[in-house]
Amino acid sequence: MSASRTAPRSAAMAIALVPAGGTGRRMGSARPKQYLRVGAAPLLVATLRALARCREIAGLVVAVPAGRVESTRALLRRHRVPRVLAVVAGGAERQDSVWQALQAAPAEAGWILVHDAARPFITRELVAAVLAAARAHGASTCGLPLRETVKRVRDGAVESTLDRAGLWTIQTPQAFRRELLWEAHDKARREARRGTDDAVLVEWLGAPVAAVEGRPENLKITTPEDLRAARRWMQRGRRR
Repeated sequence: MSASRTAPRSAAMAIALVPAGGTGRRMGSARPKQYLRVGAAPLLVATLRALARCREIAGLVVAVPAGRVESTRALLRRHRVPRVLAVVAGGAERQDSVWQALQAAPAEAGWILVHDAARPFITRELVAAVLAAARAHGASTCGLPLRETVKRVRDGAVESTLDRAGLWTIQTPQAFRRELLWEAHDKARREARRGTDDAVLVEWLGAPVAAVEGRPENLKITTPEDLRAARRWMQRGRRR
């Protein structure tokens, strides 16, 4: 067992982990998407600033591509992003980056919030709701109930229509008791299992994960169309 799991905890302290180690291939840019500009700053800076405005968050740990650690530290200093505790090298996949960031989180932090670098429109209210649910249940996620018809399509043909009752599209942030998240990642690594988010790793332990309703504007910027929409929203926000 790692010493970081056995050190004394602060019941209230929450640290945000921001996995930003991806290359953003779907964006079609030579530069990873987290370094592309939305408004006056790069996407990563916009997301970190939004998290830093949340009084529930005591600090930020960021995992970035291994070759960009020093340049990212300089970028965050230049933009005066507050509360950044560490910038570490991420891994080959998102799950690896969260694991690397988790190991760099202060040992006294009892709660961990994980948020995608590509979701810059996170709000203080949503962070507070997700953390409150995690404190009540041990783990939580946010998302939106599906409101459209869902069909399974194979080879260009409809195979079946799914019952959408109870189906949600999942967002971040997600929040966890630190020991629970550590155990979930450690077990997944030992068993060579890969999940699309951190909540599913906790689900594999058999632990409950609470769900709170997210926000439609909590967009994950993945494609050039997403980036254009985000830039328009940022522009409107500056005009208000």
